[in-house]
Amino acid sequence: MKIIKLNAIDSTNTFLKQLAADELVENFTIVVAESQTNGKGQRGSDWVVESGKNLTFSVLYRNNTNYLKSLFTLNCIVAISIVEALQSESKLIFQIKWPNDILAENKKIGGILIENSIKNQEEVQSIIGIGINVNQTQFEHLPQAASLALLENTIFDKMILLEKITNQLKFNLERLGRVGEDFYWNLYHQKLFKKDVVSTFENTIGNRFVGKIIRVSKEGKLEVLLDDDIQASFDIKEIKMLY
Repeated sequence: MKIIKLNAIDSTNTFLKQLAADELVENFTIVVAESQTNGKGQRGSDWVVESGKNLTFSVLYRNNTNYLKSLFTLNCIVAISIVEALQSESKLIFQIKWPNDILAENKKIGGILIENSIKNQEEVQSIIGIGINVNQTQFEHLPQAASLALLENTIFDKMILLEKITNQLKFNLERLGRVGEDFYWNLYHQKLFKKDVVSTFENTIGNRFVGKIIRVSKEGKLEVLLDDDIQASFDIKEIKMLY
């Protein structure tokens, strides 16, 4: 894997996407930055970090559609890979919060943003953006956020975490053709935050309701059992789950 290290950049996703458009970039090329000035999360939200304290990087992945039938399966595999890598370095309890958050001890410590572009019938190019709160200690006005350092009371080596996460991601993606998508979806649902637990949700106009998460579909929709025993599916932009 080729690693491109940058001091400061607007967004590692934007940089890597432009690089791939300008020249032939090898698969699993990684761009990592000490600081991002315009990092983005899901729903277009800003991803703000303390310079030099956290891990912000993007990975180029050209995937074969013969193996990856659903694009959200990639999100599933990325999330599982992050959790598996972090578990090898920490005793914290990690979970995945739909659609793209990584939690430790019920606090948000990371996020995923994947941008896909179809190249041909057999190939999709994905820019996988990952942000992990590693050694940041200040999270003003962000009561649900934390970092590995805050939760473990120790300083982590960011480059070791980068190596662990990217190696685990590459391993999981390369064995996808052998084990199949369902293998990873089973792991994903084992780590899914609030699965089978009554939770509160909010729709796009601010109305709140309760329901129980059943699963996430392979299309990335959250399937929820509502109060009246009706099962409903929600897209990423339709609802958000409250803590």
